Amino acid sequence: MSKLHNTTLKRHKTGLVGVDHARSAGGYTLFAPQTADGNVFLIDLEGEIVHRWKLPWRPGRDAVILRNGNLGYNGNHPDSPELFTGWSVWHGGAFSEVTAEGEVVWEHTDLMHHHDAQWLDNGHLLYTTVEPLSPQLAARVVGGIPGSEAPGGVIYADVVKEVDRQGHVVWEWRSWEHLRPEDYPLHDAFERYHWPMTNAVSPGRDGKIILSLRSVSAVIAISRSSSKVLWRLGHDLVAQQHCPSELENGNVLVFDNGIFRPHTSMPHSRILEIEPLSQQIVWQYADTPGYAFFTPFMGGAQRLHNGNTLVTEANFGRLFEITPTGEVVWEYINPFFAPYPDAASRAYLPGENNAIFRAHRYQRREIPWLVVT
Repeated sequence: MSKLHNTTLKRHKTGLVGVDHARSAGGYTLFAPQTADGNVFLIDLEGEIVHRWKLPWRPGRDAVILRNGNLGYNGNHPDSPELFTGWSVWHGGAFSEVTAEGEVVWEHTDLMHHHDAQWLDNGHLLYTTVEPLSPQLAARVVGGIPGSEAPGGVIYADVVKEVDRQGHVVWEWRSWEHLRPEDYPLHDAFERYHWPMTNAVSPGRDGKIILSLRSVSAVIAISRSSSKVLWRLGHDLVAQQHCPSELENGNVLVFDNGIFRPHTSMPHSRILEIEPLSQQIVWQYADTPGYAFFTPFMGGAQRLHNGNTLVTEANFGRLFEITPTGEVVWEYINPFFAPYPDAASRAYLPGENNAIFRAHRYQRREIPWLVVT
């Protein structure tokens, strides 16, 4: 009898689980495992690796293929200060644009960056950072675990920045200048060191920017020109959500994690398509029973060209593609397991894991350098 692995996740099947070629959107899936030592993988529908990049640091969450075919990588910079517990896990700060051959053609560093970043078509970079609130503003932050501020009683708040190719800030938005802390209370189970924790920033149409505020369970759209909030999806719709994106029809696709969902005793995750002005859910996916699909944090959803949706069940390294009727037509489990390399991250999330912040699907025409044999 073979010996079973002590890690539950590693006892499960990994790699390709199954594929329905006729109903899949096809293409290639890019993912950067959180603990794979800076390796970024591009796989085909059979789960075979067709290309790999090796970056000097593990991802500060994500990697994408840019319009020019290069890799846009958000690395976890080793010199970022440890602002509070958990910061080491979700900060980034080391941005690189890398060719298929591994040549770095552009770099940008911001040690206060965390979570998401978007590489814009004009070559600029849009991302989230933090700055400490003044004591007066910090006192207005509602909720959270009493006494759980960062060292010195500090609460860090989010700033969205856009930088050009020279690294100059060309636009920024400070959360506390446009959101009343009293209107965005922290959940009672969250620490008070970070408000409102913007885990995603996504450019939309007509100059809007969509933000996911995890610790207060809200998705907002802000105007780039006025910085005002255009609409808000609140806790009656989303719970600890990630990865909102605006679809071509103007609706918003959201990975709804499901922690602290009101009037729900059994946490489960959902993919929601919401019409933001009417606040109506027009499409959703959940498993049956609901708890069969659940990731407490991270996660992604990408609407594909044929109407299917690529889903990242992040904490379990599970990537799957569903049809509009919720049928799974492709499924893959990340086989690369390791502990976090730094002590602070290991203390926060101990043990080996195969987590993926968010995966992306690309068609062959979007990868001009790829040679398929």
